[in-house]
Amino acid sequence: MTWYVGLTDDPGRRKVEHGNPSDWQQTKFSSESEARTWEANYVGKSGYEGGQGGSGWSYGYWYTITPQTKQ
Repeated sequence: MTWYVGLTDDPGRRKVEHGNPSDWQQTKFSSESEARTWEANYVGKSGYEGGQGGSGWSYGYWYTITPQTKQ
């Protein structure tokens, strides 16, 4: 199983863009520094995909990559 991890300021829009994953989860951050640290702890590690430096930082999100989702 592989998880996709990202940051955004508009989680509703991003969820739709990723194909409405059924196991979508998100967390809210109080600072960009906190968000970027969280992202860096996952992206690039085994079992996680994503790209650092995405637009926005207010929310972190993750979901399981499946044939129905879009990365």
